[in-house]
Amino acid sequence: MLEDSGDARYEAHRLDEALRLQPWGRPAAGAEVAVQESRFAAAALGLSLTLDRDSASGAAALEAALRRRYAQGVRFFIVDARAAPLAVLAQRVRDLDLLLFNVSALDDALRGPQCQPNLLHVVPSQAMLDDALGQYLASRKWRRVLVLRGPQAADRAQADSFARSARRYGIETVATRDFVPGRDPRQRERNDVALLTAGPDYDAVYVADSDGEFARDVPGMTQRPRVVVGSAGIVADGWHWAWERHGAPQLNARLRKAAGRRPTQYDWSAWMAVKAVVEAAQRTGGADFAKMRSYLRGESITLDGFKGFRMGFRPWDGQLRQPVLVTGDNAVLAVAPFDGFLDPRNALDTLGIDARESACRRGDGK
Repeated sequence: MLEDSGDARYEAHRLDEALRLQPWGRPAAGAEVAVQESRFAAAALGLSLTLDRDSASGAAALEAALRRRYAQGVRFFIVDARAAPLAVLAQRVRDLDLLLFNVSALDDALRGPQCQPNLLHVVPSQAMLDDALGQYLASRKWRRVLVLRGPQAADRAQADSFARSARRYGIETVATRDFVPGRDPRQRERNDVALLTAGPDYDAVYVADSDGEFARDVPGMTQRPRVVVGSAGIVADGWHWAWERHGAPQLNARLRKAAGRRPTQYDWSAWMAVKAVVEAAQRTGGADFAKMRSYLRGESITLDGFKGFRMGFRPWDGQLRQPVLVTGDNAVLAVAPFDGFLDPRNALDTLGIDARESACRRGDGK
């Protein structure tokens, strides 16, 4: 497992805040749980299963660590890094016969123009999360939405992602207003929630805040008594510690014990990455990398992630098809895809970028 030691998401003060959609700790604990669960299955195939962790700062150092492990015979790498170093890493190791599993970068660009043939995405994309919210809003008939957008490039990308989902599901954006974090009284019109949410009526407020620090203060502070969605309030998530179906309580208990905290979608993604590799070994009868890679990226793959759907990786961009949980702070409110939103190929493909929309041109042929 490769971990970017320079990742600001894991600074102590951010972990203490436990912001929605942010990691609450390194997801390696999820991978370790999966290794423990899978050792019997691996032994039945005459294989041993281990998890090694390498920590390095930045794409160049991560590449050096990867190449050392590759020389030792490692072919599957779980990567815990933000989009920028991950994209560079995947590009630089295209010459190697391996697979990378993205477990913590949500960015749509990694599945689009920056996609790589050696990169599979276990964690949901931002587009998948926003499509889940779009379906939820449409199903509730909350079709007029005010968007609050932060100053960072990631905030703008998130707002653009929601705009795409809104168009898809017939949701009207009544206005998009830019906010700035902080309490500077000279910028009250841009940092005061009540002022930002005044004006034309709306059914819901969508907050695009990649850091989450501003968003956490929005619920209950809007000018009108309206629901808040996006980065706070009602949040679309790949996993939630309160999910109670399909064996999830037992998995959550194991993840919580291993990590010493409540699990997040990043812990689940690391767990799922190991499970996918083990499933490939079982289905192909051994550790032949070419056969395992072909299975992982083929149409016959069937993965169980305790979400109630058969899952597999999309052939056009390497994204794991999966349901998305629509959550409150302490509960799962609903599960997307919702009834009535159909796709001719797979219901899970109503979430995220489908093959017709995809800007991914991997050209790998593998």
